[in-house]
Amino acid sequence: MNTRSAAGALAALLLITMLAGCGTAGSGTAGSGTGDQDDPPATSEPDTTATPSASPTPTPSAIALPTDCRAILSDDVLAQLDGIPLNDAAFGPSGVGDDGTLTCIWGDPGADTTNLVTTISLMNRGPALDMLNALVTDEGFACFTPDGGTRCEKTWPNTQYPVTDGRTLFWRDDVLIDTRYSNLAPEGYTSSIVEHVFD
Repeated sequence: MNTRSAAGALAALLLITMLAGCGTAGSGTAGSGTGDQDDPPATSEPDTTATPSASPTPTPSAIALPTDCRAILSDDVLAQLDGIPLNDAAFGPSGVGDDGTLTCIWGDPGADTTNLVTTISLMNRGPALDMLNALVTDEGFACFTPDGGTRCEKTWPNTQYPVTDGRTLFWRDDVLIDTRYSNLAPEGYTSSIVEHVFD
């Protein structure tokens, strides 16, 4: 096994360990998370074997999904995106979907590759854990745990143009922020969304 494979295997093992230890008994959801992209799913399945307690641990209130693509970004990030169209109809459906998922598409339809697409949706812990571990073991993503969540990210050369493509995911409290981008990765982008959604 070469150093890269060993590192990938270790990262996957650490991610599984982190995710398994993050849950709180009684919470039944989890998910995963993305331009500068973040942290490990941290919820657990309900404990059906435990004796009911007279004073159950309160569960955290559900996080409301955002509804405005500009409001979730800091002034600094918006300045970096200045002049780039948002949610142009040429890219297909965007904005708030029927299930509450917010899709934000930054890009000029006349450009060959420069764009950034973020979806913010609900995702339970089980599916999130499966997704993030698959990204680590199968696709070589790197994951770490900032801001109380799990962040996974990877960049690669575009196959057609001399630019960098990438994907960043951040999961926390059953909310997944997933960003895919090509030649457009504003500094602080994902961190700005995380701060808006969770703080």
